[in-house]
Amino acid sequence: MDGVSRIVRMARLEGRVDVRCLLAGRITLDNAPAGPGEVPFHLVLDGRCCVISGASAVDMGPGDLVLLPHGDAHRVAATTGLRRQFVEEPGAAFPTRRTVGAEPELDLFCGHYRAGSGAGELLFRLLPQLVHVTLDAPAFTLAEVLRGEARADGPGTGAVVAALCDALLAMALRSRPDQRLGTPSLWTAMGDDALGRVIAEVVARPGEMWTIERLAAGAAMSRATFLRRFTARTGTTVATLVTAIRMMVAADLLAHSDHSVGRVAGEVGYRSESAFTQAFRAALGTSPSRYRKDAVLGR
Repeated sequence: MDGVSRIVRMARLEGRVDVRCLLAGRITLDNAPAGPGEVPFHLVLDGRCCVISGASAVDMGPGDLVLLPHGDAHRVAATTGLRRQFVEEPGAAFPTRRTVGAEPELDLFCGHYRAGSGAGELLFRLLPQLVHVTLDAPAFTLAEVLRGEARADGPGTGAVVAALCDALLAMALRSRPDQRLGTPSLWTAMGDDALGRVIAEVVARPGEMWTIERLAAGAAMSRATFLRRFTARTGTTVATLVTAIRMMVAADLLAHSDHSVGRVAGEVGYRSESAFTQAFRAALGTSPSRYRKDAVLGR
């Protein structure tokens, strides 16, 4: 299994559409902070709008996907035309907001991902405040399928939409640097051929000794070149990368295997169970044993 696929599988994310917006004219949609473990997203099929969060503002057009990994309060706005009233119509899978008395200019899907594991929490925590990706042709085709399901709005629509949301996230994570319009982030570095190759190696074998020199050699770069490129692409450090991957794998093993805590520690590169427990608590705010108990109770 490749690196992106394994990361997404370990994260055990649940994606859903909350509302589809078919709107015209000037609009302002205010969104409160998301709940714990929830990551809002917005996907534009047609038209243009802007997503504003704190000091960050992203202009969006057809094929643009925005994630807010920290669940921050934000506003979706379109600033041209007349301000018009819209109504919310119920649907089998999710409601639709529709402008009264005007043909829609903006086709926007608003939803969220829920992290179903500690690995998912780590994944989103290491992303920046706002992630903006322009979908490539295959991903945009999936988005069109999402639109078709929304129009059908029949039996099974909810399940199909959830699967499409998960696929779109995977495509965003593997996107190339030229597709990402915002801040560089750790996991989207998977789209860089050289960095993606070494990150995938760490994901596959987290228990090995991953020094900067070894990673640089795997990327066919000098140590200095590797560090410059890594920082430019990810906005974080190599140590953060290795520790995050190890903790994601550890969380997955604790929740979905019967390995002892000591064995899990060894499989993610820790010789001492106490050192592993300290690192795990620093990453997820709880001990490995408590995390396992909570995960079993939550199934």
